[in-house]
Amino acid sequence: MPATISFPHALLRRVARPLTLLGCVSLLGVAAPVVANMGNTATTYGILPMDIASAQALSMFNTQVSATYYNPAYLARDSRGELTGGLFHAEHELRVKSRGGANPPTRSGDVLSDTPSQQVLIGMKTDLSSLTKFDKPMYLGFMAGVEKYGEEMLAFTSETSEEGQFFNYGRQPLFLNVGGGMNLWRGIDVGASLRVTLHADATMRTRSNLAGDTSQESLNVKAKPVMRPIIGINVRWGDTFCDQSPCWMDAIETALVYKGYSNSRTKVSANAVIPGTIAPPGLDLAIQTLDSFQPEIITAGLLYHWGKARIGLTAEWQRWSRLEEEFERDTLKDQAMMSFKDIVIPRVGVEYQVNDLFSITTGVAFEKSPLEGRESLDVNYFDNDRYVIGLGGSLEIKNPPILAHPMRLDFGYQYHHLRERSFNLSHSTAPTNPYETVNTDGEVHVFAGSVTMKF
Repeated sequence: MPATISFPHALLRRVARPLTLLGCVSLLGVAAPVVANMGNTATTYGILPMDIASAQALSMFNTQVSATYYNPAYLARDSRGELTGGLFHAEHELRVKSRGGANPPTRSGDVLSDTPSQQVLIGMKTDLSSLTKFDKPMYLGFMAGVEKYGEEMLAFTSETSEEGQFFNYGRQPLFLNVGGGMNLWRGIDVGASLRVTLHADATMRTRSNLAGDTSQESLNVKAKPVMRPIIGINVRWGDTFCDQSPCWMDAIETALVYKGYSNSRTKVSANAVIPGTIAPPGLDLAIQTLDSFQPEIITAGLLYHWGKARIGLTAEWQRWSRLEEEFERDTLKDQAMMSFKDIVIPRVGVEYQVNDLFSITTGVAFEKSPLEGRESLDVNYFDNDRYVIGLGGSLEIKNPPILAHPMRLDFGYQYHHLRERSFNLSHSTAPTNPYETVNTDGEVHVFAGSVTMKF
C-alpha cells in the first residue's frame, strides 16, 4: 500500500508528534530525508580502522576486539586484555542523473543524498579465566557503535520515495555485539557471539475533533533486543598438523564464520476517534516496517604469513534472497515486489610490518548488488555494484607517557566507487509508469581512527 494516509491537517500534527519519537514521521506523509539503509557499519564499511583499511579482507584475522563480530574465535589469538575507543565518519555523494520520462520530479542538482554517517565506537576484551575452573583461557569481547558521535541511539527511516532512494547507505542503527573465544586444541580456536538489534513497538489511542483538539490520549512505546548468533572457528595449520617446528604449514591459517540474519524493525498501531466523523471503534492504523537488514553470511578465509607481510583472501556468501520474505510483511514496501539474489564477495588484503612499531594495511573488494530488476513500485530503491579500496596504518607505542600499558593508534581510509546503473521510477498514483528513467552512481569516503590500550 502507499505510505501516505490522509487525515485532517490538525489531527495529522497531533498524531505525527508521538510517532516522531520512533523516527516514523515519513510514514504519515511528513517530509523526511531520503536516508534508507539496509546494512550496518560492520558489513557496509568495517568496524575498526584496520577492518576498513583491509576492505574487511583481514577482519577475520584481526586480533583487536572487532573480532567479536568478524570471527569470535580470533579473540583467543592475543592473551592481552584490550580497551578501544574510536571515531568513524563516512561521507556520501550518491548521484542520480535523469534521462527523462513522462513526469520526472524536480531535483536540486544531481546529488540525491550526502548525509554522512558518524559513529563513536567502543570495545573491550578481557580474560575470564579467573572466574572459571577451566584450565584454558576464555576471552570475552564487547563492541558497540552509536550514530551521530554518540547522540543518536536509534537511527531509523523507512519510507516510499518519488525521487528514489539508495538501498545501502544512510545513518547506521545501533551496533552492539558481545561474545567470546577460546583455544580448543592444538592451533584450533573456537568462538561464538551475539549480534543485538532492536525491535520497537508503539501503540497509540486518541480522540479528537476536526480542529485537532485531542483527549483521552495514550501512548505506549517499547523496544526489545533481538539476538542473532555468530559462530567462528580458526585453524593454525602448523600447530595442528605438524609435530616439529619449523614446518611449511606454519605460515597458513584458515577461518570459517557463520552469521545469522538480523534486522531492525518498528511496528506502529494507532487508533483515532473523531466524534461525528469517525465513530468508535475508530480508525485503525497498523504499520510494520523494516529499516536495516543483515543477511545470513558464511565467510571463509585464508591467511598466509610471508616474512613481514600477512596476505588475506576471503570469500563471503550473503543470502539476500531472504529479504524478499521480510518485505512481504513490510506494510510500506510489500507492493514493490522486489527481488534479491544471493551474492559472493571476494576480498584481498595485505598487512606489512615495517618495523616493531609501525605497520601498513591495504585491501580491495568487489561487491555485487543483490537487488535484481530496475523498478520497485513506490519505494524506488537504487543499488549499485561497487569497488572498495582501503588503506591504513597502525602505530604501537610500547611505553607511552603516563600510561602503564602499551598503546596502539590506528587510522583507516576507505573509498567506494559505485558503478553506474539504470533504474525506472514508478508510483501507484502516477498516470503513467514508469514516470522517469535515471542513471545512478556515486562515491563514498570513509575515515576512521582509534586508540587501543593493551593490558
